[in-house]
Amino acid sequence: MLPTFLSGLPGKGQVSVIALLFFLIPGSRAQDHASINAYNRPSTSLSGYWKYIVDPYENGFYNYRLEAFEDQKEPGKNAFFTNSKPSDPSDLVEYDFDKSDSLRVPGDWNTQKEKLFYYEGSVWYKTSFRHQLSREDNRLFLYFGASNYKTDVYLNGKKLGRHIGGFTPFSFEITQILKPEDNFLILKVDNKRIKEGVPTLNTDWWNYGGPTREVKLLKTSTTFIKDHFLHLNTDDAKEIKGYVQLDGPASGEHPVRLYIPELAIDTALMTDETGKANIALASDKIVYWSLKDPKLYEVTLSAKEDTLTDRIGFRSISTRNDDILLNGEPIFLKGISIHEESPIRGGRGNSIEDARQLLDWARELGCNFVRLAHYPHNEHMVRLADEMGILVWEENPVYWTITWDEPETYKNAANQLTELIARDKNRASVIIWSMANETPTSEPRNVFLGKLAALARSLDPSRLISAALEQSTYRGDPKVRTIHDAFAEVVDVLSFNQYIGWYDGLPGKAQDISWVIDQNKPVLISEFGGGAKQGLHGDKNTRWTEEYQEYLYQETIKMLSSLKQLRGMSPWILVDFRSPRRVLPEIQDGWNRKGLISEEGKKKKAFFVLQDYYNSKE
Repeated sequence: MLPTFLSGLPGKGQVSVIALLFFLIPGSRAQDHASINAYNRPSTSLSGYWKYIVDPYENGFYNYRLEAFEDQKEPGKNAFFTNSKPSDPSDLVEYDFDKSDSLRVPGDWNTQKEKLFYYEGSVWYKTSFRHQLSREDNRLFLYFGASNYKTDVYLNGKKLGRHIGGFTPFSFEITQILKPEDNFLILKVDNKRIKEGVPTLNTDWWNYGGPTREVKLLKTSTTFIKDHFLHLNTDDAKEIKGYVQLDGPASGEHPVRLYIPELAIDTALMTDETGKANIALASDKIVYWSLKDPKLYEVTLSAKEDTLTDRIGFRSISTRNDDILLNGEPIFLKGISIHEESPIRGGRGNSIEDARQLLDWARELGCNFVRLAHYPHNEHMVRLADEMGILVWEENPVYWTITWDEPETYKNAANQLTELIARDKNRASVIIWSMANETPTSEPRNVFLGKLAALARSLDPSRLISAALEQSTYRGDPKVRTIHDAFAEVVDVLSFNQYIGWYDGLPGKAQDISWVIDQNKPVLISEFGGGAKQGLHGDKNTRWTEEYQEYLYQETIKMLSSLKQLRGMSPWILVDFRSPRRVLPEIQDGWNRKGLISEEGKKKKAFFVLQDYYNSKE
């Protein structure tokens, strides 16, 4: 039975009504995204060293009356986005990008400049470039992989727009603004934490600021393939369903060719007046993407002057009672949680080498599954997971205590979820969209998360929905634990975090705990663990020692193994990561020490406990 806050809403399969409900919610509609499949298109990278100006008072954005320069008819030369220079020796201009210091883009500012390590506020970036474009035949987009948190974008002094959210891609068309040479691109990036933000003020990871992922130029034809989605029919594993979406003046009633040579599929589609063509193709030759054989097909879409190629795997993911089924077969998710920090150079990870190292460590641990916490990670992660045969949980950064009653906060969360799904919906490795992490139960929260779940299902009916919930005592008995949360009725996979042995007693306490799970759903333990300083040794009940963490893992695994619905886990966490919450000298020193691997890449004793357990689950 659905909880009160979702009574009357349609189920998983009735996506059209859900979508209509979402779009009728005042203030909930996300902006129109030009997803433009940036990973698969030829591009011109704007990576390199950009000039920057630190602006904690936002002096380059507001005048002394706190009025935005961009709202003025004549913004004046001291508006940083104008990139002005004095016209004569008496002219007063109080900044100069060209004489300022530089930061690497992509990259966070915190780990590049010691003086910016703890800085939260606005930083302006400027770069110059030249790019030739035939405006009669082509269009040009400026694409950002991500920029944390609020980013205002200006090209040649003209405002392109603003993006809010630090972990999802966005783009702007610049065809009509581009000059043959001497283009200057200016960003104002503001990473201040705010109560109504997503995530909110209080988190347990580093608030890295700046354009942390690649910035590039993407050239398309006038009418181009803006979006595509191909997946197995959830009711018929021999049918490929989906759509292709064109953008441009000739997008309506336009021919599109879909070509998958290995499946002998070569079919002609015709878009409707909105530029969309639906796909429904039967094939009994499909080799399903799986852990042992992560088969990816080369898929080519052509629309006259535009051609796009992607590598897509086809697989089904579903639940049946307390089982998770991959291609109809039960599976146990041997996972680990991961933060997006670079194991190579520190700071926010953004390279394919960063992603490969993290996933290689997960594979060495024995994992077939990773939880990407607590926000969308770089696209390299899911692309490599596709190739390596690793299943993925992706998470919207609705973390801890959100302002549930604020419409703009919901709009922000919905927008970030939409952008995540738009980017990764064709990745076979991604099996779970997570709505939130450790959010306290309340009616406003339930409504907020319920709308997000409905949105996710309307955008993508082919994946599972979950959230990292919290456990509680069963009928007041501290030795018996359960899940008492209305949102547990909405999710497909019942996931929860528990820290018995760390925040709740010592590791031996796990021997006295039993569980009562009333929901007839598969259970995934989304977090457990405890801290250890690599190289610190002692008694198994001495905190921060490797022996304590090792003992905690041993007892926790025994305890959780008694859960009859247990179908996986993703302990916290693969690698130690930076957090300003963690200040204990000589132990934490600004690091969350719950990793199984230190920030220097050294494995702790608990790594091998989990590795042995996962190897025994073959």
